[in-house]
Amino acid sequence: MRLWMFVPVIAGLSAGPASAAETQRYQMEKTDTGYVRMDTQTGEMSICEERDNQLVCKLAADERSALQDEIGRLQGEVKAIEDRVVKLENSLTQKLESTLPTEEEFQKSMGYMERFFRSFMGIVKDMEKEEQAPQPAPAPNKT
Repeated sequence: MRLWMFVPVIAGLSAGPASAAETQRYQMEKTDTGYVRMDTQTGEMSICEERDNQLVCKLAADERSALQDEIGRLQGEVKAIEDRVVKLENSLTQKLESTLPTEEEFQKSMGYMERFFRSFMGIVKDMEKEEQAPQPAPAPNKT
């Protein structure tokens, strides 16, 4: 059975109510080892062969090369972006670390805060004592 008979049937099954132009998108040619499929819209070529009563197609070598080139280019871009992110993260970390106080500065600040709170609490205790102390009786009015 010839494959060219299946092309319109396969296109008709997968496309549903597609136009006649859509069913003519691919052209198939028999070769000694299988078939060559050409996309008439893009010009892409695929090498096809029958395996287990199914048609299996692979990109032609020139398209595979172009695809590999594109993959390589994109991998290079991803690597450059990753490197830039690492550099920015390291820069940000250094900036944050440079603005944090040293352990000595932190301890010194804690000492100031402790002295402040002890003085404040002393004032509060003094005020409480004054409120709890008995108030002298008012002097009698001599008029």
